[in-house]
Amino acid sequence: MDLYIVLGLERDASPGDVKRAYKRLARRYHPDINPGDRMAAAQFRQIADAYETLIDPERRRRYDAGARSGGAIEETVFGFEGFDFSVSVGGSSASTFGDLFAGVLHQRAAQHMSGEPERGPDLHQAITLSFEEAMRGGQRQLTVARLVRCHTCQGAGRLRTNESRCAHCHGTGSVKSARGHMVFSKPCAHCGGSGRQQQVACPTCGGQQSEMRSETVTIQVPAGLADLARVRIQGLGHVGPNGGEAGDLSITVHVEPHPLFRRDGDDLHLVVPIAVHEAALGAKVEVPALEGTARLRVPSGTQSGQTFRLRERGVPSARDGRRGDLVVEVRLALPKVLDERSKELLREFGKINSEDVRKDLNKN
Repeated sequence: MDLYIVLGLERDASPGDVKRAYKRLARRYHPDINPGDRMAAAQFRQIADAYETLIDPERRRRYDAGARSGGAIEETVFGFEGFDFSVSVGGSSASTFGDLFAGVLHQRAAQHMSGEPERGPDLHQAITLSFEEAMRGGQRQLTVARLVRCHTCQGAGRLRTNESRCAHCHGTGSVKSARGHMVFSKPCAHCGGSGRQQQVACPTCGGQQSEMRSETVTIQVPAGLADLARVRIQGLGHVGPNGGEAGDLSITVHVEPHPLFRRDGDDLHLVVPIAVHEAALGAKVEVPALEGTARLRVPSGTQSGQTFRLRERGVPSARDGRRGDLVVEVRLALPKVLDERSKELLREFGKINSEDVRKDLNKN
């Protein structure tokens, strides 16, 4: 790989020329400008490596010295001018000698040049919902920044212009590239091998077929989403090259915890304190629920820690809409301050009900 060719420079280029070439190419191939494009990422790495070598005087001197001693592409090249190592436009689909050296990067480039539509990358975002919002669901507005089809060229990447000689191949219809000591020839991607240019790169997207756009979309949040659940919306990802369909928008949902309810699947768990007389005599108590309150019947003789299940008062399932249950655990709550009358009644109660509540512990 000739570093001067990577940056499109002559060997006598000044440091200022190197910087300008790097900035120009970085604006085109930087991964932040081409999200999800592995071909552009690989090209950017080559550009960065070439810049780091040629901008450093000592590294550039060593590189030039090595080139003059036998590594220069222009000086010690084994040309294969009479052979075509690239796949012709109408040729066989069998692998050629050039394919063996091209690697994944050039295969991706060939696919892009062929005009074959490719699906766009998915877009990932996250939202945070309160517990109540996640339970009831509904609509939510979300700002999405994504690659969309260029409005100027309608995704073609090029605009028609007056016919002229191709500036990239100088009218020859083919371009040459070097790998080690071998030179490969392939049809010019800019003119399709004709040597004539009837189109120019779109000034809006720079030939990338797409442009970044931020828009506010309204999404439907299903009721009953759990923490870290994902919602996928088709067609709201990045647009695909060559007219390919857009990827999807994948939304990760973070649900804030509730101060009272604990979720277990589609069931809700709740701890409710009850008074001594309610546990002993039984009672009907109001307990919190998703929709206001629910009435719980506490039978007489209820023990602290006992659980009761209220059917279909839990979370609506995000899959089929069926509701879980509300599981209520009751805990005995003693009054903090007892007057003399209350203490007297409790002593009397203890005498009447003198059964040893710890008798099971004495069996061992």
